[in-house]
Amino acid sequence: MMVIVVENVPPRLRGRLAVWLLEVRAGVYVGVYGRRTREMIWRQVVDNIGEGSGVLAWNAPTDAGFEIETCGPNRREPVDYDGFRLVAFRPQERLGPQDHQKTRADNRS
Repeated sequence: MMVIVVENVPPRLRGRLAVWLLEVRAGVYVGVYGRRTREMIWRQVVDNIGEGSGVLAWNAPTDAGFEIETCGPNRREPVDYDGFRLVAFRPQERLGPQDHQKTRADNRS
């Protein structure tokens, strides 16, 4: 299963997501796809996010049972804490232009 949550994105992206996934709430999309299709859908989000932000969560064989990826500016930052995924909150003033880049939750050292 995969879940995508988007905020402040262009209507075109919302429509594209609705083709592949079920929109259960405004900006919340769910579906069941394999890795290749999930990556293709996420690439659509990253390429068309505009000024918005998004998060992708999917089931994975990890301790938590899922993985996450984010894109766009957001105060919530996925961090690796001894192999376990947590979400840290950044202060509002730390959001900058670099936050428009895609980030991946598995920054294992």
